[in-house]
Amino acid sequence: MQPTLVILAAGMASRYGSMKQVAGFGPHGETIMDYSIYDAIRAGFGKIVFVIREEFADNFKNIFENKLKGKIAVDYAFQDIRSFVGDYEIHPDRKKPWGTAHAVLCCKGKVNEPFAVINADDFYGLDAFKKAKDFLINQCNDKTYCIVGYELKKTLSENGSVSRGVTNVDTNNNLIEINERTKIYQLEDGKIVYEDESSLHELSSESLVSMNYICFAPNVIDLCEKLFNEFLKRNSKDPKSEFFIPFVTNYFIQAGLGNVKVVPTSAQWFGVTYKEDAPSVKSSIDALINAGEYPAKLW
Repeated sequence: MQPTLVILAAGMASRYGSMKQVAGFGPHGETIMDYSIYDAIRAGFGKIVFVIREEFADNFKNIFENKLKGKIAVDYAFQDIRSFVGDYEIHPDRKKPWGTAHAVLCCKGKVNEPFAVINADDFYGLDAFKKAKDFLINQCNDKTYCIVGYELKKTLSENGSVSRGVTNVDTNNNLIEINERTKIYQLEDGKIVYEDESSLHELSSESLVSMNYICFAPNVIDLCEKLFNEFLKRNSKDPKSEFFIPFVTNYFIQAGLGNVKVVPTSAQWFGVTYKEDAPSVKSSIDALINAGEYPAKLW
């Protein structure tokens, strides 16, 4: 069975200031998602599931369905503030859905095979899709998931600090924990640091970080449902609380349910964290086209 690619695209793009998931960066208006889908098809994925807000559905269908027809199966899962919330009371100030693990939960009934999860607005590179597909076909099971790990130095922005999940692994490349580091940036001397309340702390440029490219067996969706219910007991009235994938993967490990491998990729990540990143994303894509990695017109 071919694996599925789940693309998380329900975010409101608050920092970018527009619906960046459907912004064009390629020479013929290709989105970052177009390149991810193109790489997924090349790597051997069999289906795409877009996780979106229902009001974006017509927009997405107009953009993607005609050009993907006959190339790969397409489906949609809708993420809404009320999805899987039941009778819990929600704070009236809450505007966003509940985060990335909630988005995975919204795939319940849509995804029943091994699958990978990516962000809509991140460029991951062909090598990452090949590594993910190989893992999903050959290693993934109810007790073995994986994170595709990127070298920290290949994930920074020139336009501001970034937040990254820095992995800590054992000798078998099994994840021990993910440490969320905020305000990571490069100093003038080339050192990479993260900033916290106390001081600056140096990070190795080779540190493997999670960019939300994660491979799961379908049983994780039921785990997300269980943990989301527990999360709501504590946080349903908090207008800003979010239910993130690293919380689920850490629980999976710490509860002894299985292992999460960290599979390194040589790919260069880039994305639009800030609006000012857009020109460099366009130039990076142009460079890959000029190098023959992608055709000038994808579809």
